[in-house]
Amino acid sequence: MTLSSTSPAVGHALDILTFLSKRVGSVPAAVIIRELGLPRSSAYHILTLLVEKGYALYLAESRGYALGPAGYRLASPYAIHEPVERLARPVLRKLADQHAITVHLGILRGPNTVYLLKESPARGGEEPNLVTAVGVLLPAHLTANGRAVLSHMVPSQVAALYPRASDFVSRTGRGPRSQAELARELKIERDQGYSEETELIEKGLRSAGVAIFDLHNQPIAALSATWRLRIMARDHLEVVRFLREGADKITARLRGDAVPPST
Repeated sequence: MTLSSTSPAVGHALDILTFLSKRVGSVPAAVIIRELGLPRSSAYHILTLLVEKGYALYLAESRGYALGPAGYRLASPYAIHEPVERLARPVLRKLADQHAITVHLGILRGPNTVYLLKESPARGGEEPNLVTAVGVLLPAHLTANGRAVLSHMVPSQVAALYPRASDFVSRTGRGPRSQAELARELKIERDQGYSEETELIEKGLRSAGVAIFDLHNQPIAALSATWRLRIMARDHLEVVRFLREGADKITARLRGDAVPPST
């Protein structure tokens, strides 16, 4: 007996969430309706509501539904990154190929940036070899990806990540060396809407990053791109523009802004 047998509206919603939590990838509405034996009209209404509240995601590419960040948050604070990765992967792939640049999805882990995804253009060309492999930890105050998240955090939260002057490590002899210096730089980047670093991670390289936000307007991840300084044709504002478009798309999907029609 399903939960829907005792309380139709709530039960159907819980049945759908339980069903999605056990499936890999996205599931078409027709499959959900058939497998759970749900009324078509009420199923679409519930799915739309679950998407609006962030408990489910609608993936237009596959025309299906998957468990959303709010649903994952109920089970584990760590699993929230799985739907972010799912939404970000096609965005990163498209950006890398269209703009011939290496693009990353990263999150904070303490005072470090950890990269969850990395996409390089199909044709390598002038793209550099980077230390930013998936799973690699780098000091967040030096990476454009990490700074994009830090710049939208409450200052006291940022300060708590760097309690000692020795926490401000440097890889190239450059970068902020104190809480006050980092706070000034982050304020500038928050006001301009993107973060950047030039030769803070590796000499000869430049990066830009834009934050991704959840339902509560909290920065949970960032998109970033890295390129060689000597490629003069690369306009950093153009890089920022397409990163922002990609980050905004993922943010909108996480918040349920891209709600599908009910028919």
